[in-house]
Amino acid sequence: MKITKLQKKKRLYLLETDQGQAFYITEDTLVRYLLSQGKEVTPEELEEIRAFAQISYGKNLALYYISFQNRTKKEVRDYLLKYQIAESQVATILRDLEADNWINDQRYCQQYLDSQLRTGNKGPYRLQEKLKQKGIAPAIIAQSLEELDFSPLALKEAEKLQRKYSQRLSHRNLKTKIQQALYQKGFKADSIRQALSQLSWEKDPDTEEELLAKELDKALRRYQRKYEGFQLKRRLTQALLRKGFDYDRIKSQLDQALRDLD
Repeated sequence: MKITKLQKKKRLYLLETDQGQAFYITEDTLVRYLLSQGKEVTPEELEEIRAFAQISYGKNLALYYISFQNRTKKEVRDYLLKYQIAESQVATILRDLEADNWINDQRYCQQYLDSQLRTGNKGPYRLQEKLKQKGIAPAIIAQSLEELDFSPLALKEAEKLQRKYSQRLSHRNLKTKIQQALYQKGFKADSIRQALSQLSWEKDPDTEEELLAKELDKALRRYQRKYEGFQLKRRLTQALLRKGFDYDRIKSQLDQALRDLD
């Protein structure tokens, strides 16, 4: 069997034989097998060349993919399969990349968590799920998380939430809002408790009164067309209690508001 064509096509070479076979090879393949137009090869040698070419092509694809940012083993594997590299050859490519330290899930995990701890706003539970989706082994994730303290980040996020909602929620509901938001961000219960204990919870009576007045006004517009008398007062009281206001404050403002209605 003779090679009848070796034509460069961008970064690859088109190889054709006198028996009709045609496939692309990399420059690494060309050099490794000292290929040239007119060279005689056996069917077995041609299959070896084809297999090596695909591995070489797949490795080049993987290195290109990794060049933009660190990737996990699963991410590289999925990328290669998308380009129709054979499963068995993907396994070979991944072994080579790991041996040369191009991919390292332990290193990726540590760098990802360090970065999130510095610039992110998510707790360990949410980050753990992200890393699992990226194919990192649970044991590697657990080991990396054990070495990190998320309490300062939990406090930082709690302070942001307090500033955001302090002029919009009652004192009681503000604390509940911050606690729920931190849970949703993936922080552990002990980090949340510690963060809440470090916040300043001094009530501002004027702010509470203003918030109560606003909520009472909204509730009145909602209920006064449907209820009156005792039923109206009960509905308004329940609505404002759900908003986290103190009963005595509610009673004082509500009595005055109902007198004004009369």
